[in-house]
Amino acid sequence: MSSINKMKGFADLFSPQSDAFTYMENTARRVFGSCGYAELRTPILERTEIFARGIGDETDVVQKEMYTFMDKGDRSVTMRPEATAGVMRAYIEDARHTKESISKLFTTGPMFRYERPQKGRMRQFHQINCECLGPEEPYADAELILMLMRFLGEIGLNGLILELNSLGCRQCRPLYHKALKEFLAGLDKSALCPDCVRRMETNPLRVLDCKVPGCREQIEHAPDILAYNCEACREHFSVVLRILEKAGAPFRINPRLVRGLDYYNRTTFEVVSTDIGAQGSVAGGGRYDGLVKALGGPDIPGVGFACGMERLALLMPEREIARPDFYVAVLDGAGLDEALLIGEELRAAGLTGEVSFAAKSAKSQFRQAGKINARMCVVLGTDELAGNTVVLKNMDTGEQRNVPRAGLASCFS
Repeated sequence: MSSINKMKGFADLFSPQSDAFTYMENTARRVFGSCGYAELRTPILERTEIFARGIGDETDVVQKEMYTFMDKGDRSVTMRPEATAGVMRAYIEDARHTKESISKLFTTGPMFRYERPQKGRMRQFHQINCECLGPEEPYADAELILMLMRFLGEIGLNGLILELNSLGCRQCRPLYHKALKEFLAGLDKSALCPDCVRRMETNPLRVLDCKVPGCREQIEHAPDILAYNCEACREHFSVVLRILEKAGAPFRINPRLVRGLDYYNRTTFEVVSTDIGAQGSVAGGGRYDGLVKALGGPDIPGVGFACGMERLALLMPEREIARPDFYVAVLDGAGLDEALLIGEELRAAGLTGEVSFAAKSAKSQFRQAGKINARMCVVLGTDELAGNTVVLKNMDTGEQRNVPRAGLASCFS
């Protein structure tokens, strides 16, 4: 019978790859927690309408990439392609706005999109998300961005570029839409990709987000969205930029930055790396003041971001893995019970290590101790069992000494 292999676009993560993900998650909990963010865990499976309404019917995610199917109750359900819409659903369902004026939430976990697998982008991928719901002030935007940059720095990422733009609001964006549509109407449609031809009618702002080189050339002289921001939006954006400058966070303004999802307004941002190819965005987000209302909740403003963990892992420097403190080698089968108890005693004292599950030769056991890079090998043979002692071997120097079995943990200090 042939073996069953994993599906294309899905990955098994063994150590040290899994260690990198754990390190990111633990760092996120520490950094985000220092700013008052609490962890939220949402379901992987949601009703399809959550994403259709939240992300936007005309986005590539909803049009092409979602894992959607009918369940046994004849309901259309979708494996989450992103986290924010599900967080909004949970926020509304729990009526969080009645319990706290500001909700700071973060999530981690797998997302699913059916797209062509490439470096740093899989069909099952993992994200870290932060959402700040309640404040409309630009200081919330600035704090969120600074928190993101601190997180990226603490996992060892350098040489990143922070790009920002302001997409305007419900009052001023229609003016830009009109100007953009007039500009797009004058383009040669035969020079645009099929998606952009469709977007020209359904969602013209998304044309600016196209990565096809021919389309990017066509829109090079498109109207600047910042020129259409109203006074309130300009003031909001200027405060965000001022705080970033005072905090010493370098950035550049990118008037073509619109993000890939429909719910963004005002501040939008991406963190880009030049070290992982054309798809260089490692984190991004922005303000989405109308999203909670669009999903059936109150008119609550919000701002947030998402980090792709696979892409972050590509950029993280290799970290030195902590060495195990011990390996318990058993030379006499009569000592297997005692060996396991020794291991538990040492772990209870705060040490780390492994225990042999079978009696083997000293040579093979020392080889195993070296393979796991243990600092010390605790040897339990016939003589040691009789004398209630162990042999403690320093795996770096080769030095060996007999020590009492009682109080063994103190010999590691």
